[in-house]
Amino acid sequence: MQLAELFSRALSADDLIGFVAYDGSRSGPPDAEVTIEIRSPFALSHLASAPGELGLARAFVSGHIEVHGDLHRMFHLLGDLDLGKMDRGTKARLLGLLVQRRLWWPVGPPPQEARPRGWRHSKGRDAQAISHHYDVSNTFYEWVLGPSMAYTCAVYPTAESTLEQAQYAKHDLVARKLGLDEGMRLLDVGCGWGGMVMHAAEHYGVKALGVTLSRAQAEWAQKAIVERGLQDVAEVRFCDYRDLAETGFDAISSIGLTEHIGAGNLPSYFDSLYSKLRTGGRLLNHCITRPSDDHPFKAGGFISRYIFPDGELEGPGFLMSSMNRAGFEIRHSENLREHYAMTLDAWCANLDEHWDEAVREVGLPKARIWRLYLAGCQWGFDINNVQLHQILGVKLDGTSSHMPLRPTW
Repeated sequence: MQLAELFSRALSADDLIGFVAYDGSRSGPPDAEVTIEIRSPFALSHLASAPGELGLARAFVSGHIEVHGDLHRMFHLLGDLDLGKMDRGTKARLLGLLVQRRLWWPVGPPPQEARPRGWRHSKGRDAQAISHHYDVSNTFYEWVLGPSMAYTCAVYPTAESTLEQAQYAKHDLVARKLGLDEGMRLLDVGCGWGGMVMHAAEHYGVKALGVTLSRAQAEWAQKAIVERGLQDVAEVRFCDYRDLAETGFDAISSIGLTEHIGAGNLPSYFDSLYSKLRTGGRLLNHCITRPSDDHPFKAGGFISRYIFPDGELEGPGFLMSSMNRAGFEIRHSENLREHYAMTLDAWCANLDEHWDEAVREVGLPKARIWRLYLAGCQWGFDINNVQLHQILGVKLDGTSSHMPLRPTW
């Protein structure tokens, strides 16, 4: 069996994807909308050392595999990349080829992988994990995220809305759910580049404080705050939320942070946020979730090694129960899954538009990591493998929630 056909069978491509290999072999339809090129024998050694998605990702990141066509479409055509489902004959042929060519281990360590040290979700290890993903390059993030510098799910008012309009709508939705009003104090934990902090201060007259574990984010945000003349009412601080001394906030937003907390730490996380709110104050938790508590989740090797080390996703029911046990009364929840797929599509387009600059800024391996990551995540939201929930809770004032009879947002 030739190499291209072997790869086709190994990936269960079912004649939907074309394959070409360095040995001159071809497989699949000649007019396929997506073609995978095996450019080097070391593509095989990556598969041998890490069967499944991690091995394929390593081969792609290091340039031993190339994809011609749309990466997002490739994920839809291939589906779940589980090489453990190969039939015995294909496994035997692949093993024989590896042994014959002495390609059992790749040469050199795969590039750009994260291996944080210390106890999982300790302050030191969390700082390493956050730095790996967020301290890449502010310039790179500007190209991918656009002017809003919002690295969380946008909310599209219409299918025709631009990314910037959708990010503005997301921040405004959070502000209205929190009931922000002039003179209030807002805490935004995991604030990123300060988008929510600046939106709340500029449009709602709120005094807003954001905290982030990324030094690069904090520096960028503080500069943007000064440029917009908001330094008297807005601040972004390089700080672990666990070390924040201030309390008595009127509202707290947590946008895209819970994924980094870990299930075992969620009780103390929500306890901490509850203690920082005044009575009657609201918490809006916005995060990626599993479709349900029963839906199995284990971060794949690619995401764990290249994107979000130590990342964990919980079901919406588990999150609501954790908030409830901390003392919050749950008042509203909604799923914005389709909006995240649209957001990722826009980020993919931005990266494609600035591809040459991105490669010069962060290097080809990192740029390829991001292209694969964004397209794969978009596919995950498309097929309901992951969701995005906003959950609103309130710290009761005795028995009063101070909530309107019907939602005003």
